[in-house]
Amino acid sequence: MQAVRFFFHWLRAWFLPVALLGAISFIAILGLIFMPGPHPQAVQVELQRGANLRGVTAQLDQQGVLRNALLFQAYVRLRGQASALKAGEFNIPAGTDMEALLQILIRGDSVLHAITFAEGLTSQIIVEQLRGETLLQGEVAIPAEGSLLPETYKVPRGMSRAALLAQMTRAQKRAIDELWPNRQAGLPIKTKQEAIILASIVERETAVAEERPLVAAVFINRLKKRMRLQSDPTIIYGLVGGQGKLGRPIRRSEIRRRTAYNTYRINGLPPTPIANPGRAAIAAVLNPADSQALYFVADGTGGHVFSHSLAEHNRHVQRWRKIENQQKR
Repeated sequence: MQAVRFFFHWLRAWFLPVALLGAISFIAILGLIFMPGPHPQAVQVELQRGANLRGVTAQLDQQGVLRNALLFQAYVRLRGQASALKAGEFNIPAGTDMEALLQILIRGDSVLHAITFAEGLTSQIIVEQLRGETLLQGEVAIPAEGSLLPETYKVPRGMSRAALLAQMTRAQKRAIDELWPNRQAGLPIKTKQEAIILASIVERETAVAEERPLVAAVFINRLKKRMRLQSDPTIIYGLVGGQGKLGRPIRRSEIRRRTAYNTYRINGLPPTPIANPGRAAIAAVLNPADSQALYFVADGTGGHVFSHSLAEHNRHVQRWRKIENQQKR
């Protein structure tokens, strides 16, 4: 009996301090896990694909976002989430604790960078721009002309160029699918591809957003009357293809030259788009302005003046020639 009392006395004498010490240690560990991180400002960290937990922890520690690297590593293993960490470029807000940091890495909240593609670029030029973007990786082939939607895309560092091209292709298909059902009745445009072809011509003809519906109306009116489109950008595409720019004025002999894209010489639309039109140009073709204009020419201010008759158009052309000569002098 006395031995039993001695045992319980001994147990109380040692167990309670040990339990108390364990509880204190546990609270201290929790405190470190949920204590604000040591970095007073936001830190950007890039974690490489294929890095293991030890490598990730070492990099985070080197960037100064961990109070205790060993504790973070043990905490991740204890949670069973070592394999759930994502690679990428992450923005770690100032004072982020270990739990919040772990959630950022699990969700893969990568920093997104904006890449903008101007409307009216050819597929070849878009691919050249992609190859110059050091954020991206991998090689790509030049996709079909007019199959991409140029706009601003938000991408994570390390994204493949092929994946971004695929996203641009899906965006273009989504845009034409959304706009096509609400097109104006009676258009001489029978397919979505024909709409893209004409939109690419409109895109190359004017850089003034407000003019797109008017330019589209001119070409729609011409198609309805079976008049040739007579668009200079189509001649240029027939000469240089995806390079986009001729770099000099069009020669008279080139206007007379018959190519599949010379709309001074062929009836109707060229066989393919001559660039990648933006959503606004596609919308303009499917819902052109209420205008009977059949001609337009530059007005000297960056825009165009529109005419209903050839006589009126010729007067505007003569005015433009005078402006050109003044600019040359």
